[in-house]
Amino acid sequence: MSIEIRILTMGLASTHCYILGDTDLKEAVVVDPVDQAPLILKTAQDAGWAIKLILATHAHFDHVLASKELKELTGAPFYIHGDSIPLLGNLPDTGIRFTGHPFPEAAVPDRLLTTESEIIEHGAIKFETLYTPGHAPGHIAFYMREAGLVISGDCLFAGSVGRTDLPGGDHDLLMRSIFEKLLPLGDDVKVLPGHMDLTTIGKERLTNPFILEYADLHAGNR
Repeated sequence: MSIEIRILTMGLASTHCYILGDTDLKEAVVVDPVDQAPLILKTAQDAGWAIKLILATHAHFDHVLASKELKELTGAPFYIHGDSIPLLGNLPDTGIRFTGHPFPEAAVPDRLLTTESEIIEHGAIKFETLYTPGHAPGHIAFYMREAGLVISGDCLFAGSVGRTDLPGGDHDLLMRSIFEKLLPLGDDVKVLPGHMDLTTIGKERLTNPFILEYADLHAGNR
């Protein structure tokens, strides 16, 4: 079995959409349907994959704008954390606030993820969910243990962390999510974030100024 990953960077915030394909089954899982559902579908089809599942790390508009249309185009179910529902339901109004025009409605979730670690498996593609709130309510990271990578959403970035000045944001909670859920994965684990460059847990542990500052502030408690 083998897995390939296609990355599309698009939308108002240059957000990454990840398309993971099981090259034996010729089927794919999409994480964060950012925008342009037809482009996501075409990218999968060009690789020879049928999209069978749609996941979102959280419900900020730039991670779910294409969720409804992509679900309609593919018939794939859509999974997101239950705490994301209020944001998800407010997607049209969010568009008015950000652009002056309503965004399309989000997909109705077919499964609500929880705070507990869950296994999501489709062919060779196997995720362990990691509950990583702080940037947004119900934020989830998707860890692929055998592949040695984590799709971190907007929790951890290369040289930065997710913003916490939006409704529901909590910087201390975000940092605890990083220290308790992501850093223990191990230094060799690749980090596929929602924005900017790919990185590794080890690089961020050693160089990320937010992690270094938090570690220094809490050194006496560890």
